[in-house]
Amino acid sequence: MSASGRQAGTDVLRVGNASGFYGDRFSAWQEMLDGGELDVLTGDYLAELTMLILGRDRMRDPDLGYARTFLRQLEGCLGTAVDRRVALVTNAGGLHPAGLAAAIRTLADRLGLPVRVGYVEGDALARPDALTANAYLGAFGIAACLDAGADVVVTGRVTDASLVVGPAVAHFGWTHDDLDALAGATVAGHLIECGAQVTGGNYSFFTELPDGGHRPGFPVAELHRDGSSVLTKHPGTGGAVTVETVTAQLLYEVGAPAYLGPDVVTRLDTVELSQDGPDRVRVSGVRGTPPPETLKVGVNNLGGFRNSMTFVLCGLDIEAKAALVRAQLEAAVGTDGLEFQLARTDHPDATDTEVASALLHVHLRDGDRTRAGRAFSAAAVELALASYPGCTLTTLPGDATPYGVFTTDTVPQDEVTHVAVLPDGTRRTIPPPPVRCKEGSLPIHQAIAGDPSLHPAAVRRGALGELVGARSGDKGGDANLGVWARTDATWAWLRGWLTVARLAELLPETAPLTVRRYELPNLRAVNFVIEGLLGPGVAGSTRFDPQAKALGELLRARVVDLPAELPTGPASADAELPAGPAAAGGPQA
Repeated sequence: MSASGRQAGTDVLRVGNASGFYGDRFSAWQEMLDGGELDVLTGDYLAELTMLILGRDRMRDPDLGYARTFLRQLEGCLGTAVDRRVALVTNAGGLHPAGLAAAIRTLADRLGLPVRVGYVEGDALARPDALTANAYLGAFGIAACLDAGADVVVTGRVTDASLVVGPAVAHFGWTHDDLDALAGATVAGHLIECGAQVTGGNYSFFTELPDGGHRPGFPVAELHRDGSSVLTKHPGTGGAVTVETVTAQLLYEVGAPAYLGPDVVTRLDTVELSQDGPDRVRVSGVRGTPPPETLKVGVNNLGGFRNSMTFVLCGLDIEAKAALVRAQLEAAVGTDGLEFQLARTDHPDATDTEVASALLHVHLRDGDRTRAGRAFSAAAVELALASYPGCTLTTLPGDATPYGVFTTDTVPQDEVTHVAVLPDGTRRTIPPPPVRCKEGSLPIHQAIAGDPSLHPAAVRRGALGELVGARSGDKGGDANLGVWARTDATWAWLRGWLTVARLAELLPETAPLTVRRYELPNLRAVNFVIEGLLGPGVAGSTRFDPQAKALGELLRARVVDLPAELPTGPASADAELPAGPAAAGGPQA
């Protein structure tokens, strides 16, 4: 790794994160560079929806395709990174890493800064029938750029965790044989990739945080040679780092405990978490096995056009009013592609209109822009004086917008040319891992539910969230829902109680779908993967919560029979959260 301030072979590598998505806190790069010691600072900008956005950008202008926000962020802090000898690693290159690398060089020249830029490419696949098709590359291309002296490394579609694993490979000299170390670094990368989510952002028990969750700081992973790490944050920043905040992020957007990656299969069921002091959580025990023979490929296509209108239904006869609108619109534009979602937000005997009203969301998806556009929205508006009593809409008629469909498949690792373009322009091909496993030989984890026949002696009615936390998210058209118990006693109950059948009772929309359930006993957690919940995926979903971000909180809000003897609150190991900015008079950046 370049620069004398980043000495290869030292015992600890401090890797921070300053972006969890395209649109994250603009000032985070500067805050992280100013806030404390770092060796590497990473930024994650890519998500399934982001690749679609960048794909549409590049359709308009072939010179685009990268996250332009990163350049604006870099302008204010590149000098600080150079002065402090902090390497910057980001996937903001998106669909055009070479273009972003060139733009960074131009910026550095304008600022008079000596910056060596490397980039990684080869993820883009030739798919004539796709808007974008990108393989998820591993960490060794990033490592090659750093080994060659890069101060900034730009990538396209690598796995999010690779932004952390790559610097660790360069720093510690790991090879493909160091599977446990690679797996440990993968966990660290997964934990910090979403920025403040691991330091208290979007945390179920945010009211317990020292600053009430007002402005959580961004995370730092202190990586060790054996792959273990300590998760922390800069002093004086908001939020907290506890076993539970780390557990929440560990459960985010994962599937089976055998977490597939291009360099290693990480066994999430081996992860051990322990509090290591205020705002410090040690991550250890992670085991890895050889990676699969294939790489995941994310594919985006334009799915057609969509439009939406929302009717306000107030007072009595809500169901009949919704049925009338449905019949009228189907007669006007036909039934193909129409979806109706009635949200019963109304309350009986209400004293104001909003509280007395339900919302009927009507969506139309079609390959014909004309039908999905004004033909549909105008037909909805034309009902204003010719439909149910009190008819009103929340929106004016509008045109249709294009939407994308995200799907995944795989490609053999040998068929992808992973290339590191070094700062001097040398192109170095990165070979795939020499040892790989066929999919059928990957480790299988069967959930072992506790005995559901065990009933507590006494129960009380209460929200499930009094005893458990949850974190949920999207993976294409699927959703994941991780639920963790706060104490060992609660885990003993939850493990047997929260089955797939029980989930279907509590969240009826999951009942007709295929649901896979996995257990992570070290985390006192169960993880559900709900196939098809989001339909064609985030960009094409008409679900009220299109990315399933609130699914966990919906589950926690369900009122159920709770064992009366189980206490609320965190386990004793986490009972005392570290004193944070609130204790010193309020949150600080």
